[in-house]
Amino acid sequence: MNTLNIKLTTLFLFLLIRTVNAQINIIPRPMEVSVSDGFFKLNNKTKIIFNQASENNALFLSAILQKGFQKKIKFKEKGNGITLILNPKLENEIGREGYLLSSTTNNIIIQGATNTGLFYGIQSFRQLLPSDFETNNYSNKTVSIPVLEIKDKPRFKWRAFMLDESRHFKGANPVKKLLDQMALLKMNVFHWHLTDDQGWRIEIKKYPNLTNIGSYRKDTQLSRKSPERVGEPHQGFYTQEQIKEIIEYANERHITIIPEIEMPGHATAAIASYPWLGVLGTTTDVSVEFGKMDDSFNVANPKVHTFLKDVLKEVFDLFPSDIVHIGGDEVRFETWENSKEIQDKIKEEGLASPVDLQLFFTNKISKFIEENNHRMMGWNEILGEKIHEWDKDNNMEVKVKLSKTAIIHFWKGSLELVNKAVTNGHQVVNSLHSMTYLDYNYKSIPLSKAYSFDPIPEGLDSKYNEQILGLGCQMWSEWIPTVKQMENQIYPRIAAYAEVGWTQKENKNYDSFIKSLIQLEKRWEQLGINYHKSFK
Repeated sequence: MNTLNIKLTTLFLFLLIRTVNAQINIIPRPMEVSVSDGFFKLNNKTKIIFNQASENNALFLSAILQKGFQKKIKFKEKGNGITLILNPKLENEIGREGYLLSSTTNNIIIQGATNTGLFYGIQSFRQLLPSDFETNNYSNKTVSIPVLEIKDKPRFKWRAFMLDESRHFKGANPVKKLLDQMALLKMNVFHWHLTDDQGWRIEIKKYPNLTNIGSYRKDTQLSRKSPERVGEPHQGFYTQEQIKEIIEYANERHITIIPEIEMPGHATAAIASYPWLGVLGTTTDVSVEFGKMDDSFNVANPKVHTFLKDVLKEVFDLFPSDIVHIGGDEVRFETWENSKEIQDKIKEEGLASPVDLQLFFTNKISKFIEENNHRMMGWNEILGEKIHEWDKDNNMEVKVKLSKTAIIHFWKGSLELVNKAVTNGHQVVNSLHSMTYLDYNYKSIPLSKAYSFDPIPEGLDSKYNEQILGLGCQMWSEWIPTVKQMENQIYPRIAAYAEVGWTQKENKNYDSFIKSLIQLEKRWEQLGINYHKSFK
């Protein structure tokens, strides 16, 4: 065979493989897929083979198959069927979240170094099933699974979705529905924004007014910069028992919940509950308006520090995650400039500015968090940099250095700020607002723009790549009061962010993503999810 024929044959085989692989509609796109001739015939008699170490995954898989086949799936110790293998030796090859999925005409084998890896292998297997499998009757049908081999692992270890429930409370069932879709898409962090100016949503037993008063507001601003109001109150919060139930639900789906308890700003709901917490001394109502409020926790008052530590202790006891997000964004320093108590504290501690005082306070909170075997995370204002236009006339001098153990949640600013964070030893989660905010409309962030996001900023020295933990996409809810509106903002963009976080950069392909998304949207239709129906 001459050189030209060899090249043509190679090209033909490459295109053939690409064409076949395009039929494997898995989101996020796996690292390696090879497809061969033939099919595994899946039916209601197919058995699940597992050992005790992978029992929870076997039960999860059984529940999926039972939905479609409407019959309890049987287990056995060996033989043909769907075999789940926990193989710790695979960790060097595919990491703790990677998996191997192979199918022949006789069996399907899913392997992982950990149960998390096995779980993600099951999620890929789910997407090989018909889109309506889990919602329709397949009791007398056979499902054909192509003979294939998949080797897969994530690009980033932090693949987060954030839900703001302070502004509009959604409740346990919508949260669980979101967790289900996160699991299918291999997202592993649910960032839960539970406190802000417009509502306190988490029960703290030592301070019952936080929910007795702080979870209720009299009305709600109707639109931006408008005096118009909705005309009815808004309220809601989670008891600690309800939160424990949701945490367990997330754990079963290998999702870590990171709670956000805002401090020192975005504190109006807490201050309305206990007015001595504030700087102004005039805050008595939970805010019915959105935006940046003038009041904040009075960090010059030792009683406020005690309050915050008491709150954090209950949060530590409630959430198994070793990370707590403290917010730290959008403090209105004009209020601190005009407060004698705050100014006296700045002088007493030998600080340079209100910004310096915020860093001083943040480090104290970080130290307390670390003493309780946790780690602090906050929006990138905790670095003390000027990122807001309203700060141009404020004294922003900073002497204090932020604790290096703090995780920086980057949402606004330049590459220079990311560089400063990583060169100072910080780990970073990239949630640049212009690329990841789900409350932004589809004109601002179309699906293609969401898909194009890279958590590692262009121009960052590659030696710092490991310090970029991954990404978060944020569902802020000021103007998103209903679950239906929320779903329209989230879907399908959440699938794009899932692929950004998981799929190796060189394997990303927007056209292939769109083809796979068609299958995923059919699944959402079956589940009644109100996804946005335009790719534009």
